[in-house]
Amino acid sequence: MASPGSGLTVAFEGCCHGELDTIYATLQLLEARENKKIDLLVCCGDFQAVRNLDDMDCMAVPQKYKKMMTFYKYYKGEEVAPYPTLFIGGNHEAINHLRELFYGGWVAPNMYFLGYSGVVNFGGLRFGGLSGIYNQRHYNLGHFEKLPYNDSTKRSAYHVREQDVFKLKQIQKHIDVFLSHDWPIDITDWGNRDSLIGKKPFFKKEIHEGTLGSPAASELMHALEPSYWFSAHLHVKFPAVFQGNSGKKTKFLALDKCLPKRDFLQVVHFPSATGPKSFSYDEEWLGILRATHKLMNMGRGFVRSPQNFPGVSEDDKNFVKETLQRHGKKIPSNFKVTVSPFSPSSTRRNRGQMPRADSRNPQTEAFLEMLGLPYNLHFGQGRAPPSSRVREEEEIAIPGVSDWANEDDVEDEDDADNDEPGFEPQGASAPNPEEIALDDEEEEEEEEEEEEEEDKNGVEAKDVLDEGTCISAEAGDAFGNVQSNPHENL
Repeated sequence: MASPGSGLTVAFEGCCHGELDTIYATLQLLEARENKKIDLLVCCGDFQAVRNLDDMDCMAVPQKYKKMMTFYKYYKGEEVAPYPTLFIGGNHEAINHLRELFYGGWVAPNMYFLGYSGVVNFGGLRFGGLSGIYNQRHYNLGHFEKLPYNDSTKRSAYHVREQDVFKLKQIQKHIDVFLSHDWPIDITDWGNRDSLIGKKPFFKKEIHEGTLGSPAASELMHALEPSYWFSAHLHVKFPAVFQGNSGKKTKFLALDKCLPKRDFLQVVHFPSATGPKSFSYDEEWLGILRATHKLMNMGRGFVRSPQNFPGVSEDDKNFVKETLQRHGKKIPSNFKVTVSPFSPSSTRRNRGQMPRADSRNPQTEAFLEMLGLPYNLHFGQGRAPPSSRVREEEEIAIPGVSDWANEDDVEDEDDADNDEPGFEPQGASAPNPEEIALDDEEEEEEEEEEEEEEDKNGVEAKDVLDEGTCISAEAGDAFGNVQSNPHENL
């Protein structure tokens, strides 16, 4: 058994939906009850880094969910995150804010956004991730959305693009933990589908048709074979163990959103992880960014990634190595307040006004300067001729604790005799169209009413724990009982 304080203990959270105070308080209460220390919080999307009412106007959510939560307190320095926090974007975000930090950056002190796609290191582990959700209509387009957004571009702006997936597919070295908001397609083949359908019967049709999830995430799971993969989006806990063509296994876990009686949090201990408990740049990823920088497309035309990409050149690798020797690998704490944060006492207005133009964040400028790269987030860059552009269409937005788990305990029997040290790569697959019917109307209304009832007096940490969502259990329960025959028919 690992000695106290050794290794790395990570709390993984599903959909955040701005409930930072509750999540942090839950972790603190959990630490006190379990007498263990959490080193890092990782959120799998719908973080909602809303700085003010103008940001709120850029977030695609139904009007009744437009609430100024508490992120602004962390942004302005009134509160400081008690745990280093890493997150990816989902489909309910202040997309204008995250767009400024396309390559990743601090949204507040001690809170780091992984970027639209990215890899960082923490505590000796490599964390990779892909923000947004899959939508086939926009997958092969550039990042054409610009401020001010309309109802359509406010949604398409968080749709995954192939050019960002392409960058992640250039990774050659092992990823320990990968994050996506929506699930890899067909991941339900590798877990207990009957149990999932029992909880969410309206998933059965999509599961049977093979449309529940993201093909892009599936591609990455097969290509990267990370040891662990965490997702959110569908508001239900679902464990699975995927085995790729290499024979290696990826332990997958989807988590719920922060509400009482919901499995929104999973704590995992990595006893063999050693390294500084701070965020640091990933050398391989920086080389990939240099090699793919000219491929960035911010236009509306069809984008096709190169078929015979030469990979990262020795020149790029040497440049990155020398740069990190000069600057150091630790990501600098260079957060700056760039807009006026929300003030509850302000009487000037009670609603926001969407910004009229995109802003350059000094963190992004400094990052690109460090890599010797020009700023490339101009709208229209790499734009295709008018004849090849895709017509903009309206979209329909669909809205969509924890066991202490030890990495060693979640290994299944097939891994028991494996003497190879460290983490093993793994694989999986995924699609998640925004159009899929996550709930039928009756079920959705019923669930919303239940959640609104739970939300009436706010969610408190003690309620989350006392309602049974954080009862200690066998560590193996973290990834559940998978089917002996993963391809058994529905």
